[in-house]
Amino acid sequence: MIKDLIRQMTLEEKAGLCSGADYWHTKAVERLGIQAVMVTDGPHGLRKQEGEADHLGLNKSVAAVCFPTACAGASSFDEDLMHRMGRALGEECRSEHIAILLGPAVNIKRSPLCGRNFEYFSEDPYLTGKLASAQINGIQEWDVGASLKHYAANNQETNRMTCSSEVDERTLREIYLAGFEMAVKESRPWTLMCSYNKINGEYTSENKKLLTDILRREWGFEGFVMSDWGAVNDKVKGLEAGLELEMPSSNGIRDEQLVKAVREGVISEEILNQAVERILRIINRYTQVNYGEMQYDREEHHREATEMAKECAVLLKNEGALPLRRQTKVAYIGAFAKQPRYQGGGSSHIHASRVTEALEIGRDKGNDIIYAEGFPHDRDEVDQSRFEEAMKAASEAEAAVIFAGLPESFDSEGIDRKHMKLPECQNQLIELIAGVQKNTIVVLHNGSAVEMPWVDKVNAILEMYLGGQGVGEATDELLYGDANPCGRLAETFPVRLEDTPSYLNFPGDGKKVVYAEGVYVGYRYYEAKKLPVLFPFGHGLSYTEFLYQDMQVSCGHFAEGESITVTAQVTNTGKRKGKEVVQLYIGDRTKTSDRPLKELMGFVKIELEPQETITVAFDINARSLSWYNEELEDWYAATGTYEVMIAHSSADIRLEHKVEFTATKELPFSVDENTTIGVLLKNPKTLPIMRMMLSNFSGGITSGFGSSNEVLNEMTSGLPLRALFGFSKITEENMKELISALSGVAK
Repeated sequence: MIKDLIRQMTLEEKAGLCSGADYWHTKAVERLGIQAVMVTDGPHGLRKQEGEADHLGLNKSVAAVCFPTACAGASSFDEDLMHRMGRALGEECRSEHIAILLGPAVNIKRSPLCGRNFEYFSEDPYLTGKLASAQINGIQEWDVGASLKHYAANNQETNRMTCSSEVDERTLREIYLAGFEMAVKESRPWTLMCSYNKINGEYTSENKKLLTDILRREWGFEGFVMSDWGAVNDKVKGLEAGLELEMPSSNGIRDEQLVKAVREGVISEEILNQAVERILRIINRYTQVNYGEMQYDREEHHREATEMAKECAVLLKNEGALPLRRQTKVAYIGAFAKQPRYQGGGSSHIHASRVTEALEIGRDKGNDIIYAEGFPHDRDEVDQSRFEEAMKAASEAEAAVIFAGLPESFDSEGIDRKHMKLPECQNQLIELIAGVQKNTIVVLHNGSAVEMPWVDKVNAILEMYLGGQGVGEATDELLYGDANPCGRLAETFPVRLEDTPSYLNFPGDGKKVVYAEGVYVGYRYYEAKKLPVLFPFGHGLSYTEFLYQDMQVSCGHFAEGESITVTAQVTNTGKRKGKEVVQLYIGDRTKTSDRPLKELMGFVKIELEPQETITVAFDINARSLSWYNEELEDWYAATGTYEVMIAHSSADIRLEHKVEFTATKELPFSVDENTTIGVLLKNPKTLPIMRMMLSNFSGGITSGFGSSNEVLNEMTSGLPLRALFGFSKITEENMKELISALSGVAK
C-alpha cells in the first residue's frame, strides 16, 4: 500500500514530505489521503503549542502534567517507574492528538556544567539505556511514537550547532552510543533525533556511519530519523546518509534543493523513495489506530507525578534530624519553599497544570512552620535584613529547613553553567543558619551536581532535583517521614569542579571539544584517580537499614554464548518499610586492556517490610564483561577472571565473587619488525617461541642484568623486534624465520 502511494506521488510531494510543514507538523498530501501528524517536545511532559510556535519554550503551551525531569527520574533507579511515566505521557499524547513525543534524551552527563543535564539521565550508559527503554515502551503502548535523542555525543550547549565532538571509536561505543544501542534494541523507538553537533568533523545529520551503518545495519532500527530543530546542514547529504525528516520547515528552500539534486542525478530517487516509505510507515502506525476522542484524568496524572517525585528524591546525608515530627516547630527558609524549581528551561519547559509548594502543603497539614524568605528564587542577591530575619526564625525553631537550589537561568537549554556553585547568597545563608541551629536541613532543587562548602556543617541534605509539579507535596512527605527516601544518585557529586574528568577539555575552543578522558567518565574516572568525592554514584540513604548476604553464582566458569545467574539475599533490618536499590558491578581482572575498575551492569529496586528478606537475581553474559575493540570492530571479553560485586553504591560494595570466562573471539594479531617483545611475551601463543628466542639469541640483551627473568622482561618489554639487531646476535635470516614462526602461531 505504501509503495503504491509513493508511485503516485510527484517528485515535489516526496521531497516535501521529508521536511516539516511548520514547527510541529509533518506535511499532508491531501489528494492521496496522507495526513499531517503533530510532534511535540517532551521528554517529561507535553509542550504542545497551539498559538505562535517556537523552539526554545518561550511561548506558552497548553496546560499539561509536568513529571519529574530525567535528572530526577534516573535517580529512581526504577524501570517500572519510568515505564509508568511513559504510559502516562503516551495517554496524554493520544488525548492531545500528538503522534510523536520528542524524548527521552539519553546523552551522557560528561560534565556537570552542561546546561541541559537536567534532561539527561546519567553519567552511566547502562543505567541510561535501561531507563530510556522502559520509558519508550510505556509511551509506545498507546500507539504513539517516541523520538530517542540527541544522537550523538551532544554533551554541551556551548557552540552546540557547530562544534565537533572529537572522540575515539571505543569511547563513542562504550559511553556515548551504548544507551542509544540498548534503547533501540530493547524498545524499538518509532523515531530517532540526530543532534546538532559534528562528530570528528562531520555533522551527525550527514554521518552515514552513524545513521545507517550503526543505527540500521548493526542495531536494526526500523523507524525514521528526524533532525533536531535547525540541525540540517546539507539536506541532500543528510538524506543520503540516512536522515529522513528535516524539522522544522525550511519554507520550501531545501525541498527545492532536493528536487534539483534528484533531477540532476546527484542523488537517486530510490533513496528519496526509501526515506518517504520510512516516514509514511510511522505516520500510518499512528493514524490507523483510532482511539476516538479521549481525555486523560489530569488529577490522577498529577498524583502519579507526585508519587514519582517521592521515589526519585535522594537523601544524601542524615545525622538524625530527619524525619521531622509534625508537631515540631520548624523554620522554612528560602524562596524555593514557596516557588519551587521543578523543571529546567528551554524546549522542554512545560506549562504545568498546577504546582504544589512545600510551605503551603505543610501549613495545610497543620505543621508549625515559621517562614523567612532569606534569598530570592531567581537570582543571587544578598539582603542583610532577610538574612537576619532567617537567622532569627531558625534560632527560635527546633529545626530549620533551607530550600536551596539553582535559578532557572543556571539549568537551561542553550547555556552551559560556568561553575558548580549555588548562588553565593545561598551558601552564605546556609553557613549562618547552621551556626545558630544544629538541626539544619538543606533541600536542593537543581538539575545537576553542585558544590557544597557547608556539607559538614548541616545535619541533613535531601536532593529533590527538578522533581516535577508534585515536588512540594513530595518534599513534605519525605521530610516528615510519610514517605521513605529511596532514590540513588545517577551521577557523581564531585567535591569541586576542578576534579571533574573533562575539566581541562570542556567546552573546547569553539570549533572542537576533545574527549580526552576517554571511557573514564563519572565514577569510572574518580575511582581510577582515587579522588575523593562529595557523594558517589549510586549513593542514597533511607530511614531504615538493609543487610546484604549469601551471594551465590550459578556457575563459576562460563563461556561466550552462555550466561550465569548471580543471587543475593537482602534483608530490611530496620523498623519501617523501605525500598533498596541493589546494584551489580563487574570488574575486569584479566589485564587485557586498560579498563575502569568496575562498571554498572545491573540494578533492581525492591520494597521490603521490616525484617523481610528478598532474594535478588542478576543475569550476566559475555556483553556484561565486554569492551569495544577498535581492531576487531566488535565487543570483546578476554579469557580470564572477572570480579562480580553486589553493592549499595559504587563506593559501598557489600558482596564480591570471582568468576572465570572463556572467550571464543580472538583479537586481531599480526607480527612485524615493530611488534614489541612485551606484546609477544603476553600472548600465550607467541610466549613459548619468544622464550626460546631470548634464550638462544639474548647476547647483549642480558648483559649486565644477571639472571633475573623479572628484570630482563621489564627491560626488554618495550623493545621492538628490530632492536634485536643491535642488542643480540640475531641475523636477518633469523629475524625472517622468527617473524614467520610468530605469525604462524598468532593466526
